[in-house]
Amino acid sequence: MAKIAFILLAHKDPEGIIAQAERLTAAGDRMAIHFDGRAATADYARLRTALDGNPNVVFTRRRVKCGWGEWSLVEGTLEAVRAAEAAFPDATHFYLMSGDCMTIKSAEYVHRFLDAEDCDYIESFDFFTSNWIKTGMKGDRLHYRHLFNERKHKRLFYAAYELQKRYGLRREIPADIQVMIGSQWWCLRRRTVEWVLEFCARRRDVMRFFKTTWIPDETFFQTVVRHVVPEAEIRTRTLTFLMFSDYGMPVTFYNDHYDLLLAQDYLFARKISPEARELKQRLGELYAAEGVRFDISNEGRRLYEYLTGRGREGRRFATRIWERESAIGAGRELLVIACKKWHVAKRLVAGITARGTLPAHEYIFNEEAAPLPDLGGIERQLGKRTRHRRALLRVLFDHHGTERLAICLDPAQIGLLDEIAEAGARISLLEIDCQFSDDYLAGHARRTGLAGERTPQAAMAALLPTIREDLRHESAAIRTLPGARVFCLREAATPAENAVPLAAFLAIPEAEAREIAALPHLFAD
Repeated sequence: MAKIAFILLAHKDPEGIIAQAERLTAAGDRMAIHFDGRAATADYARLRTALDGNPNVVFTRRRVKCGWGEWSLVEGTLEAVRAAEAAFPDATHFYLMSGDCMTIKSAEYVHRFLDAEDCDYIESFDFFTSNWIKTGMKGDRLHYRHLFNERKHKRLFYAAYELQKRYGLRREIPADIQVMIGSQWWCLRRRTVEWVLEFCARRRDVMRFFKTTWIPDETFFQTVVRHVVPEAEIRTRTLTFLMFSDYGMPVTFYNDHYDLLLAQDYLFARKISPEARELKQRLGELYAAEGVRFDISNEGRRLYEYLTGRGREGRRFATRIWERESAIGAGRELLVIACKKWHVAKRLVAGITARGTLPAHEYIFNEEAAPLPDLGGIERQLGKRTRHRRALLRVLFDHHGTERLAICLDPAQIGLLDEIAEAGARISLLEIDCQFSDDYLAGHARRTGLAGERTPQAAMAALLPTIREDLRHESAAIRTLPGARVFCLREAATPAENAVPLAAFLAIPEAEAREIAALPHLFAD
């Protein structure tokens, strides 16, 4: 059975570290602690007093003064790894974590997970060909020597960097080393740790190289493990769940994230807020529990992006050249059927086209497979249709030889009409106001990837009001679209009542509109 030696890096919160150490070692595991050399001496003394009597806890021989982006973070990690490797000969796995991490599964689940496969878990992507680094310095992290801390001595850091570039002091990466990059947080087998330590002792040239690279905690272990372990035995992922905001800052978890965290396919999570006492207590109790079943849905990142991104959707400030040249034509009218339930709008379109009322198309800007005639290639890809939407509509008007054309559009994309309105056509909008049960919204969340088949009921219950509010927001946007005539078909209304707005929208007699509005099962799910 797996026995874990946790490698804990910390610089604050001695009480939290003590609780974490006692909780993890009570399940039969071990822990080696590196407490930052810059942290308060009193806090370190508090740790030693509380944990020195625990035979399953060991402290590093020395405390390294750590700084972000420096080699010191790797050095402190190596100190803890060496201490754990020497003190705990029965440890089968070494799991790197911080004081902000907590388990999000039971010890029973964690050990069973690690026993299931003989492999190492570490993110390890090619430094130069992967897109792991999104912005800022990339190759120059390695090719120049970084001797100063970028956050503490910014002017010295960049002055030394520019000086090396000016005088051509670019260095080469050791010839037999392929530099890799990934998350700092890993879980390695004992054999791998032994090989890494042997590599460190043998390859002083590689050690010297990494000591002056920038942010080596994202490259050192990721590179060395790839050079000592067969690729087939490496799983390129971390077992610690963490997310970053679009500003590059770690997302912090609070008391109301309990169900979300348990549903992720990870063993630990980072960062847990120091104020989230209820969450810490519940996760601590969970680790000691037995027989707990976990429903893994893994929708955490998608849900976070959805909830935080709704207010920052944004628009382009300038139109593209092909859009400026794609006037639809003065005097033409585009009739837009806006409906969240696509099947309802498609039934309405079928009723319209069956009576020859006017040409109508389904969700041409939402659905790859939307039926379209041969238009010379622009119709073949959804991305091309959306990029050249003015041109597509102009070609459709010309193809049908009509001045009036109907299309369907998801309410979430109603903003597309702003630019279409500038192309010379009049716009009439028919909103189909459908009723949404909780079951339908839950299905919508699963179809769009906001939730999975195993998303806990509590997490789904918290998500549904947000989705419902989004639908109301989309409906309000439809009714306030500048320059458009807006009509509304309601699921709660009778066919006779719906015939009035439908007749005005389609410019047909009410008797004909009533036949369309009375289509069997028009609103059925």
